Amino acid sequence: MATTATTPPRPYAALASVTDVLRSEFCKLRSVRSTWWTLIFAIASNITLAALAAIFLPAHLSAQQKITLDSIRVSLAGLHLSQIAFGALGVLFITSEYSTGLIRATLAAVPRRRLMLGAKTIVFAATALIVGTLGCLAAYFVFQASLSSDTLRTTISDPGVLRAVTGGGLYLTVLGLLGLGLGAVLRSSAGAIAALFSLLFVPTILADILPRAWQNTIGPYLPMNAGDAICSLHRTTGSLGAWSGFGIFCLYPATALGIGFLLITRRDA
Repeated sequence: MATTATTPPRPYAALASVTDVLRSEFCKLRSVRSTWWTLIFAIASNITLAALAAIFLPAHLSAQQKITLDSIRVSLAGLHLSQIAFGALGVLFITSEYSTGLIRATLAAVPRRRLMLGAKTIVFAATALIVGTLGCLAAYFVFQASLSSDTLRTTISDPGVLRAVTGGGLYLTVLGLLGLGLGAVLRSSAGAIAALFSLLFVPTILADILPRAWQNTIGPYLPMNAGDAICSLHRTTGSLGAWSGFGIFCLYPATALGIGFLLITRRDA
């Protein structure tokens, strides 16, 4: 009896290569209108608050405050708003697929679930880093251009300035990755966003009511305090150094994403 040779099926159809998966995830990120509005809001808030701070703040500062004030932190005042945008975007980048049911189509095309989550992480990190860094640089230059006094003026080549300004982009990127990790774990937009901002703000608020010795011991390692170190021109008393603080801050999204990678293969879509 004659047998017919058959070609074994490909183990993965459509989106087999890493490049294709990355391209697919980037297409999903940029094709959603809310992504553009979120990033535009983040950049606009950075620039607007930097301009307002440069115009109105110097007149209300004493001579001593003008000398000691960290002008880079002031120029990046918009981070307080843009961090909300980046954090929410990180969450929605994955939870929106679960809420709409698109995740089933995604996993049908990419059965290797960890590959899919890894591609999401890379695409989001690259996008957030580029947009966040450009937004912080724009805010810095607008702040400098809008200053009416030379007291707070710096140049990008001054020691520590470039690190602090671009550190704003690093901070937003890591914060967004924390949102992505929590979204992968919780798979609920509302739950992950609530968890993200509870993790950022609640420990800092609670630390303020602790005894001073406890604040000095625990405070520098809280996520927001540790992350802020990379955006500061000078190290303040009781805070971590720029890169050591940033390293501690990176541990939070690394933990969330690690749990997400562990759980994604153990749960149904």
